[in-house]
This record gives sequence, structure tokens and C-alpha cells, in this order.
Amino acid sequence: MSRPGLKGTYAAPALEKAFEILELLADRPAGMQISEMSAILGRSVGELFRIVIVMEMHGYLQKSETTDRYTVAYKLLDVALRATPSQNVIAAALMPMERLASAVGQSCHLVVVNGGQGLVIARQESPGTRGFALKVGAAVDLLRSCSGHVLLAFSPPARTSRLIELAEAAKGTACDRAALEKVLAQVRNQGFDSRKSPVTFGVTDISLPIFGFNGDVMAALTIPFMEMIDGSQKVDAEAARQELHAATQAISAVLGHQG
Repeated sequence: MSRPGLKGTYAAPALEKAFEILELLADRPAGMQISEMSAILGRSVGELFRIVIVMEMHGYLQKSETTDRYTVAYKLLDVALRATPSQNVIAAALMPMERLASAVGQSCHLVVVNGGQGLVIARQESPGTRGFALKVGAAVDLLRSCSGHVLLAFSPPARTSRLIELAEAAKGTACDRAALEKVLAQVRNQGFDSRKSPVTFGVTDISLPIFGFNGDVMAALTIPFMEMIDGSQKVDAEAARQELHAATQAISAVLGHQG
């Protein structure tokens, strides 16, 4: 079997059967017996039996002692996580963040959801003598901050609703849901958020989402943009946003996102 983009035709029948089994079981969390796999895949039980047994021996499949059904084991996930950078957003983001800070002359920080708040998990300080940066470990208000709006706007609706509830519980007050939804709709429409910092004078936050291989938003990358009174900043806010966009695309690509 050959696929578009691959030169030549190569055959590895046992490997092809193993992939067929994994893809079949991926949509059947309750598992299947070998005879059931045989019927759906159009292969004989004899063809599949040895493949399934070897996959079980190596820990990629597990068999129920009561139903004789096979399911995909967690080893496959473990291997995938160890073999790709998707397990570590920080590792994927550090070099693009360093390049971003150098290009715009501003600091940047990486924020993920942590319960009802955002959490700064990495930062890159401005290479210049002046700048503003959040500390690693700093909590971020999901309901008021640029980073929070981006994380909420690009999460699935059910998750967004749950995060808002958690954020309200953390703050001890309810937010104006209608007003917040208007903000989130605008963020989704334009693909980013930009607004005056709710806590620091002279800073305009600019934030864009980072996506994983499955399309889920994994983090928000934010520049707390400082515009100098004397105009000595390296680039203006619009140029900084464009550089930020390029950085988030680069990080998302490393994490496997193909959107």
C-alpha cells in the first residue's frame, strides 16, 4: 500500500495489520475480540491472531480477563508523549520566545489554565535595559486578562463555561456573562486579544493562542507591551503583534498543530 507523497510502493503486511488494529480499536473503547476485528477488517482470524498476541506481549494492547476483548493500552500514549514535544509546551516555546523578545525588544510570557486561574509557566525578559515582565508562577485573572480571554475564547464551549465558573468561585464574585461573551466573540473573530493592562499603567497586553496537535488551545503567549514616552521602543504595537503571531504559529507547529 502506498500513500500520496511517498515515493515507490512498499509492503510491510504485519505492520499494516497492526496499524489497522490500532485504528479500529481507537474508536471502540469497550474493546473487541479477535473474531470481531476479523469481520470488520476483512481479514482471517489466523492473520490477526499472531499480530494481536505480539502487540499484547509488547504492551500496546491489553486483554480483558472476563470478556477476551482487546483494548489499546496506555503504553501507546506514553510512547507518543515521549517521542514528541507535545508533553512539554515550555520546551517547544523557549526558543521562539527568545527570538520574539529579541525581535520586538519586549518581554513575553506563557500562560496555561490552572483551575480557575491562569498560570505563568515561562517568561522571556526584554533584552534591553528597560522592560516589564511577569514572574514564573504568577497567577493570571482568566476573566480580565488578555491571556485569560484567549484561553477562554479558544476553548470548547463546555470547557469555557466550566472555567468561568471556577474563576468566579476563585474570585468569590460573579462576572457579567453577557459582556464577557461579547469580548470572547471578538477575540475569536480577530484571533487575538489586545487591551490595556488591568493592573499596570503604561502597558498594553497582546496575546495569541498556542494550539496542540488535536486543535485544543494549550497556552496563551502574551507580550506586555511597553510604549516609551520618548518613542525609543524597538517596534510599534502592531509590528509586535505580527511577530507574536509568527511565534505562536511556530510553537503550535512544533506541537503538531496543522490548522
